[in-house]
Parts: sequence; structure tokens; C-alpha cells
Amino acid sequence: MQTITTTIEIKPYSTKELAGIYGVCDKTLKKWLIPFSEAIGKKQGRYYNVAQVKTIFDKLGVPSSLNEVA
Repeated sequence: MQTITTTIEIKPYSTKELAGIYGVCDKTLKKWLIPFSEAIGKKQGRYYNVAQVKTIFDKLGVPSSLNEVA
């Protein structure tokens, strides 16, 4: 069995872009983020900043689409 690992760039992302990375709709992602809203903080405009994206990845874990087993 072979593991395929893809990297993801830590950069500002919108809710829709993050939802796409996690493979869910944006409504589901918003529900997932509710328990961590204090740690993540409020979006500035349309995007989560780099620090917020790092916190989201720490709290939710690495998206499963990035660690696929072939």
C-alpha cells in the first residue's frame, strides 16, 4: 500500500475555499468551526487570515483529502 501526500499552502482562505479543501459544503464547515470560534476569531472581510487558517487546521486536523492511501 502506498501513501500519497499532498501539501496545502497556508494562506488566506474564504469559507467556501476551506470547505472545498475539507470536502464539505460551507454550511457544514461553519458548524464545525462554532466550538472553536473564540480561538479562531472573526473573519476580516471575506477571508480568514494566515493565523486563523493555521488555527483551523490545528483544531479540525489536516483535511482527509490530503492524506489519501492508494
